[in-house]
Amino acid sequence: MALPASAAWWFLLIAVPVGLWVAYTDLSRMKITNAAVATLFAGYAVLGLLALPLQDYLWGYAHLAVVLVIGIALNAIGGVGAGDAKFAAAAAPMIALADAGIVLYLFGLSLLLGWALHRIARLTPLRRLAPDWASWTSGRRFPMGLPLSMTLVAYLALAAHGGI
Repeated sequence: MALPASAAWWFLLIAVPVGLWVAYTDLSRMKITNAAVATLFAGYAVLGLLALPLQDYLWGYAHLAVVLVIGIALNAIGGVGAGDAKFAAAAAPMIALADAGIVLYLFGLSLLLGWALHRIARLTPLRRLAPDWASWTSGRRFPMGLPLSMTLVAYLALAAHGGI
């Protein structure tokens, strides 16, 4: 993997708690909060300076801009929610461009696993553990914060352990 293991460890410090926060709020309220997105971004702004060479750190902001523009376009046509687009943009600087293919693969796996687990839980007594979650009754809509968070944390964990 192109992301140095040491940088991945630094980024995991913020990605794990924010990922749990985002997954929970998206499952429970079908919302990814601006506070969670800002926290992830601030984590990159501070930790990235410590973890990455300056050139790589600055390129991370280009990743953020590109993913944000794509996310806004997808949101405009109804493809993703605004929170999903903002979270993906805030996560983008933590992902090395050379690892984009691996991240897309991880996202596909996370999306399938997250969707299957959510749908199974919705149809079983597990639903009683959190009966008021908005995602249970959201129809065809799915809380993408779950697979987006799973993807970021899985990628960083793999990079921290030297890749696949």
